[in-house]
Amino acid sequence: MAKSPRRVHDASFKTKVVLEALKGVKTLAQLSSEFGIHAQQITDWKRQTLEGIPSIFESGSTKPTLTVEQREQRGGPCHRIASFSADRPTEGRERLAEKKITDELTIDPRKLVDPTDQQFSINQQCGVLGLSRSSYYYQPVGESAQNLALMERMDRLFTARPEMGVRRMHQELTTLNAPVNIKKIRRPMRLMGLEAVGPKPRLSKPQPGHTIYPYLLKGVAIERPNQVWSTDITYVPMKNGFLYLCAIIDWFSRFILSWRLSNTLLTDFCIDALEEASSKWGKPQIFNTDQGSQFTSHAFLNPLISNDIRVSMDSKGRALDNIFIERFWRTVKYEHIYLRAYEDGLGLHQGLSEYFRFYNWERKHQSLGYQTPAQWYESRWER
Repeated sequence: MAKSPRRVHDASFKTKVVLEALKGVKTLAQLSSEFGIHAQQITDWKRQTLEGIPSIFESGSTKPTLTVEQREQRGGPCHRIASFSADRPTEGRERLAEKKITDELTIDPRKLVDPTDQQFSINQQCGVLGLSRSSYYYQPVGESAQNLALMERMDRLFTARPEMGVRRMHQELTTLNAPVNIKKIRRPMRLMGLEAVGPKPRLSKPQPGHTIYPYLLKGVAIERPNQVWSTDITYVPMKNGFLYLCAIIDWFSRFILSWRLSNTLLTDFCIDALEEASSKWGKPQIFNTDQGSQFTSHAFLNPLISNDIRVSMDSKGRALDNIFIERFWRTVKYEHIYLRAYEDGLGLHQGLSEYFRFYNWERKHQSLGYQTPAQWYESRWER
């Protein structure tokens, strides 16, 4: 049996998907279910869009728009449907005329399949549209309620005990009455970005082309605001999925300078947080991160280096090297996130906005002499 042609999406459909992904309101699972495409495809399109946006504003970089004939020659659904009509001049044209094919419908070929058609089978219709039959029946779904509950338990355990790896997490979560397969622990931990803290053999290599900087803060006295900033990413559970949270903190005052939510682990939301912190609060002498690919990328490091900011990175397996942001994750999760089950990213964003305002301007810290981070930051800020 001949392999069905690869499904083709036009530019308007990709644009619509990417714009929804960039809003950060819906999770990847929700977007995948809504648009009928795999979550990895959405991530790839989002990455390509972010990488290609600068070229749009460069002079002489515009590309000619393809004509209808050129698009058809590339084997899109319209071209295959036209061929189908030519092979069956009467039947094909009548069928397709009844379906009233429009640009909106050709965005998702599955809408053109008529399961009640008595003359053409679903398989034949899928073949004409360049759509595999399995793709027609496929209904994207996110994580099950059981998996989301398990992931929340794992996040609570890991937040309290970051030294736990897959095997120890498995031992904590499985019992004789409710056994859990170790694969059901390993996959969510990878998805959540959880990695045990501790010395490890060289099991992974840094991203090719990325630079790793030494840790600069050992034994350094933190005496003023804007001396050291640091950042990190954490997993945020919701009722029907999860998002990722990036925040930048001032070490001296524990003041949260900026934060961003994202449905992917691309670098864009980390860069947005960095740009907001720099525009509002100036720049630090030292900026500390872990060795994640988001923070070792040139796109993230270049703004730091160009502003003469010294870059510091945690050593492998050293969570204490970035203890202030790690401790903040525990605070925000136990005081806010775990107490609520947000339905979507919009509600989560609104809730976190209120909590960060409370944390910075109202929540008193014992280590700050029972003052708020804002009081500690602004009263000692040497302009």
